[in-house]
Amino acid sequence: MPDLAKLVVCASNATSQARAQALAQALQVPCCLASETLAAQAQWQLQVAPQGLSLQEQASQAVLRVDFLGGAVAHRRRFGGGRGQPLARAVGLKAGYVPTVVDATAGLGRDAFVLASLGCQVQLLERSPLIAALLEDGLCRAAQDEEIGAWVKARLQLQHTDACLWLQRLSAEQCPEVIYLDPMYPERQKSALVKKEMRFLQALLGADEDSGQLLEIALQQARRRVVVKRPSNAPPLHKRTPTASISSKNTRFDIYPTHLKQQP
Repeated sequence: MPDLAKLVVCASNATSQARAQALAQALQVPCCLASETLAAQAQWQLQVAPQGLSLQEQASQAVLRVDFLGGAVAHRRRFGGGRGQPLARAVGLKAGYVPTVVDATAGLGRDAFVLASLGCQVQLLERSPLIAALLEDGLCRAAQDEEIGAWVKARLQLQHTDACLWLQRLSAEQCPEVIYLDPMYPERQKSALVKKEMRFLQALLGADEDSGQLLEIALQQARRRVVVKRPSNAPPLHKRTPTASISSKNTRFDIYPTHLKQQP
């Protein structure tokens, strides 16, 4: 979990101050204007501006922002391969069948967004209050967009919660068809293959030490399958061999059909 003692919420100007104060209170961290000394002394700044939230690491000046309207995410939605792409095939999406999905490790929400763009109803679960705030901000901005706003509001719901506890509370009728896991894994010797953004998140959040427990709970609660996203050369999560895998250049999707599986 992040060390919030090293975080400060910074309002870009007086107009953003009320929102910054509300976020700081929720995270239980200090709040200040971006121009104040406290902002410069913090290791991490959660910056609040009219255009949205961004998280900056002071030492590297690296910035993290959830944006579903432009950049790589928008490009992937338009040109990522539709239902033929590995992620869509892994969750079982096909003509005449669009599964309900719980993304139990939502993170920045990119894979959930792609699945929603293809028609899936996706429940996003994120336990980090900081990442959940960034993700909620990105979803709110996307929901206001004329082109994609209607389906973003209809198909993507975010819960700030612990996925293990949330999944265990589901009744049989509430269990999703697919549970999707993309756990944070320990960085391997500062590998150049680990993207800059991934290193940013690893430094902030650390590895998901309970990912094995989450997999076991997911296998009990998914009606059709559990899908685990892994680096292409990584071992299966928790040393549990999948029934099948779908690979792309740097990523592998391990598929675990469940005992509740029913044919569509």
